[in-house]
Amino acid sequence: MSDRTMTEAPAPAPSRHVDAGDEGYSKDLKSRHINMIAIGGAIGTGLFLGAGGRLAGAGPSLAIAYAVCGVFAFFVVRALGELVLYRPSSGAFVSYAREFMGEKGAYTAGWLYFLNWSTTTVADITAAAVFAHYWSAFTDVPQWVLAFIALAIVLTANLISVKYFGEMEFWFSIVKVSALVIFMLVAIYLVATSHPIDGHTSGLATITDNGGLFPSGVLPMLLVVQGVVFAYASVELCGVAAGETENPEKIMPKAINSIMWRVGVFYVGSVVLLALLLPYTAYSADQSPFVTVFDKLGIPGTAGIMNLVVLTAALSSLNSGLYSTGRILRSMALSGSAPKFTGVMNKGKVPYGGVLFTAAFGVAGVGLNYWMPGEAFEIVLNLASIGILGTWGMVMLCSLFFWHRSKNGLVSRPSYRLPWAPYTQIATLLFLVTVLVLMWSDGGVGRTTVMLLPAIAAALVGGWFLVRGRVAELAADRD
Repeated sequence: MSDRTMTEAPAPAPSRHVDAGDEGYSKDLKSRHINMIAIGGAIGTGLFLGAGGRLAGAGPSLAIAYAVCGVFAFFVVRALGELVLYRPSSGAFVSYAREFMGEKGAYTAGWLYFLNWSTTTVADITAAAVFAHYWSAFTDVPQWVLAFIALAIVLTANLISVKYFGEMEFWFSIVKVSALVIFMLVAIYLVATSHPIDGHTSGLATITDNGGLFPSGVLPMLLVVQGVVFAYASVELCGVAAGETENPEKIMPKAINSIMWRVGVFYVGSVVLLALLLPYTAYSADQSPFVTVFDKLGIPGTAGIMNLVVLTAALSSLNSGLYSTGRILRSMALSGSAPKFTGVMNKGKVPYGGVLFTAAFGVAGVGLNYWMPGEAFEIVLNLASIGILGTWGMVMLCSLFFWHRSKNGLVSRPSYRLPWAPYTQIATLLFLVTVLVLMWSDGGVGRTTVMLLPAIAAALVGGWFLVRGRVAELAADRD
């Protein structure tokens, strides 16, 4: 039977599940907001800052890692898109986990997502501080002070209203996309004309004369995969935003489908061009690779402008993280699996309790920048990767359960579907397990992070025993 062929059981209602966390929001996000949020989710700190160190470690083969991870990121967001079209929800995958896996599933999905974004918040404010240090005016300002300022600015903006958030992300994404397009046009011209940069001739010889595609072998390319996964951490954001969107059934498919070609053009294309412009050894983890290129070109002012753009990318990612965790925590709070205050909304219909709760972990990140400014980004990146892997895994499990129910005639799949189900979900889950194995194989911070998995699991189990009574009580009230 074809994956697109439904069982001949009577067509059920689209969904009998009602999530209290979906009530009270404004439907103020428009098509242009969602489209640009989808772009912004696919272009973030992982590319603008993380690509420098990854290029230095893996060489031009980094483009392959971005391409492979991008395919699985697309599968995840496509699976989430199908669920959104089935039932739009600001609780997103937490709400779907509640419907298909019960309250334990929703609890696990929600707190793994919080682990993802609470640590990503630290990564973003760290990146913002690193970028700000590029300018001489901020060189002597301690990194932790700059991190605190970045957090305070974005937190204030995020608490106003969802419409203001949408406008901020719209313009943040415009800046990021415009900058990447300009970079790629300049890079293509430099490569086409074999323009010398810092004593190196741009073109294919830059790769072939410096060790080829795999200058240090295949293993380094495999080992950077966990960092590359972090670069795609925000692709699920448009699914969360669907709950505050007018006509999601019309807007979401177009926004999600466009993610694939954006990944190909902006991520893979940018890394290929970076590798053609300068030897991989010219890049480092201390500076955005885009800034490195313009620095080497020596055109006055261009490196500073590009650094401003990558600073914008970090603030955009921070803004998105505070937004999405606020909505997810509210969905959990109203079911009893998160603190009550995270479910409170302000006059602007923003769940400010959850936003502030996430920001509190950002303050802890300020302390990390004080004590370990050199290692802060790498430490939280690996922790965030665990949260991302868990979140993506829960999305695919929800999709798998949804597919299974559709085969039994219990739910109806929308016409917009994840292709090749259930094989796509299974392949993605195997990929996520492989990333964990690679993190362990990498040693250092990566192995330490994997060793924290039992502690994370124990914290989740312990937390469940603390909240299960309230969860059961609220579930009984709903029933």
